[in-house]
Amino acid sequence: MIKFILKRLGISFLVLLGGSVLMFYLTVTADDPLKDYYESNDPNRDQIIAAITQRLQLDEPWPVRYWDWLTGVAGCVGPGVCDLGQNINGAEVSTLLANAASSTLRLVTIATVLAIVVGIVVGIVTAIRQYSGLDYVVTFLTFLFFSLPVFWAAVLLKEFGAIRYNNWIADPQISPVQAIVTGLILGLILQSVLGGSWKRRLATGGGTAVFVVAALLYFTSVGWWRAPALGIGIVAVVSIAAAVGLTAIFAGLANRRVLYATLTTVGVGIIAYFAVSPLLAAPSLLTLVGLLAVAIVVGLVSGYFWGGYSSRRAAMGLSVVTAVVMGLLIVVDRIVYAWAGFLGIKSRPISTIGSNTPNFRGDYWETILDNGTQLLLPTILLTLISIASYSRYTRASMLETMNQDFVRTARSKGLSERVVIVKHAFRNALIPITTIVAFDFAALIGGAVITETVFGWKGMGELFRTGLDAVDPAPVMAFFLVTALAAIVMNMLADIAYAFLDPRIRR
Repeated sequence: MIKFILKRLGISFLVLLGGSVLMFYLTVTADDPLKDYYESNDPNRDQIIAAITQRLQLDEPWPVRYWDWLTGVAGCVGPGVCDLGQNINGAEVSTLLANAASSTLRLVTIATVLAIVVGIVVGIVTAIRQYSGLDYVVTFLTFLFFSLPVFWAAVLLKEFGAIRYNNWIADPQISPVQAIVTGLILGLILQSVLGGSWKRRLATGGGTAVFVVAALLYFTSVGWWRAPALGIGIVAVVSIAAAVGLTAIFAGLANRRVLYATLTTVGVGIIAYFAVSPLLAAPSLLTLVGLLAVAIVVGLVSGYFWGGYSSRRAAMGLSVVTAVVMGLLIVVDRIVYAWAGFLGIKSRPISTIGSNTPNFRGDYWETILDNGTQLLLPTILLTLISIASYSRYTRASMLETMNQDFVRTARSKGLSERVVIVKHAFRNALIPITTIVAFDFAALIGGAVITETVFGWKGMGELFRTGLDAVDPAPVMAFFLVTALAAIVMNMLADIAYAFLDPRIRR
């Protein structure tokens, strides 16, 4: 395995080197960066031209300029000074890259994780419910999302997700008609997902519709939309549901030891909800990381003592996941509680331009809300586009795997459908999906150029676009460096995941 990884690293280095040469050549020969200055009437024109010529080494042939750039990049991974050069205005590209990469990677990472989780779940459900009404609807929506022009979808999101929402949140009202229509739509969707006999569908859809209508009307009457709160009740109910659901999917409810372990973790989390409240009033990132580590330890201890010899591994794993889910719910509870104060500072919360609000004055949670609302629309856009490919590939891979002989053998041995799908079909179906994840992460960084342009996001897209417009190779090569390294690292992780999912690949 180590020999295979080293071989892949060597090939990846050669590909990276060849691609950088081609990218540098195409950039520097695309146009003349001084053409606008030649026509300028600025009295300092000659001095500006001389400064840019020296800064960009325009009096040197392109191989020499490329070698100087490559030498500076080599210092980033070995002995020497890390130097990515200067842009046409004299700013250090390394500083620009650090700010742009942190912004873009935050956006792309969140969008990728959401797309993977939602896309895989949707793909599994549609594979199990093949040729059902749900399958046809999801197929139509995935092809629709996949074919959406990014710039057009971004404009729609800005109109409905920002402008109209900001107008509505100033005086949020939901009429009974709107509540009924929303309840019927959600009830129709849920009964389609769960399926079953017509009586079960009617009960599921009707119950969902009644609950949604009652909740919407209640929230409107008490002004919940501008001053929301979850509270320990909702946190506890959702955490218990997560514990039972995770146990049912991955271990089965018949495995009481695992169920008791996850429920014990929830019980400790309910006590911790009150114990950590003073710490969460004005926390720091280090505080939150420390509390997450404590939650993981609690999950491990609960799983260890409840699991016994045969179920200890499953109990510890699911207890840790339950602890993390409950910890995230407690954090979400604090963020939701800060919404009222956030609206007092920023009356139109969803922005259409920029990655942060200039001169924003708020506490820790209000600052998180500001960053989150700025991140919301571009994340939704990138996630919708990626979900389409993940769900289709998952569906196809699951259908192919579920028709294999070993799956039929597992069913003939009397294993439950949960065990057949989760432990046999799904794991083998993940092998081709890992390839899509590896390529999609790097592709999203490149595709974020259009998204960042539409939303005025100060990230890698702007760095790349301004570099191309100015025929400035240093920012363009910095963009290429991050994108190419992301592609190489993700492909390497995909190779390691292959070996984990299918031990035969190790040989």
